[in-house]
Amino acid sequence: MRWRPSPKPAALPRCSTPYAEVVTAPYDAWMRAALAEATAAGRRDDVPVGAVVVDGSGAIIGRGHNLRESTGDPTAHAEIVALRDAASTGGQWRLDGCSLVVTLEPCTMCAGALVLARVARLVYGTHDPKAGAVGSLWDVVRDRRLNHRPEVVSGVLATECADLLNDFFRARRAADPRP
Repeated sequence: MRWRPSPKPAALPRCSTPYAEVVTAPYDAWMRAALAEATAAGRRDDVPVGAVVVDGSGAIIGRGHNLRESTGDPTAHAEIVALRDAASTGGQWRLDGCSLVVTLEPCTMCAGALVLARVARLVYGTHDPKAGAVGSLWDVVRDRRLNHRPEVVSGVLATECADLLNDFFRARRAADPRP
């Protein structure tokens, strides 16, 4: 499957903020930090997904990239690693007022974790049509039954995020050409 930086899934609820309409937040700079984390994951032969947690003042307080292959931990997704780092930095599990910036739309586990951590805003790069839980397959973060719903900004540097994934999987297929 090829990652495509599609504009957004067909039926996102209105509470989502399309990236094109956002002009004041430094999302590009934050996403570039997440892309640097994703590149680090790729160098470790892990799927290149990276994340950063940014506090209300704009400072990065948590960083993470996929570590599933290198640690053998199925929960070592970039978002979980970054949330743990931010919680450790801040000394508490509540990340009120923080933004989670990630290169790929979160899965159900990661979407649930950011809701439980009370993250104020989720910013992500490219959609994940196979496992995305922020509008692609499910919409965990906007479920009105939950007690917390973060703002969502999607499509930030989507092409760069998708290209990183495409290049990684293209190289893997070339190294292991199975019929």
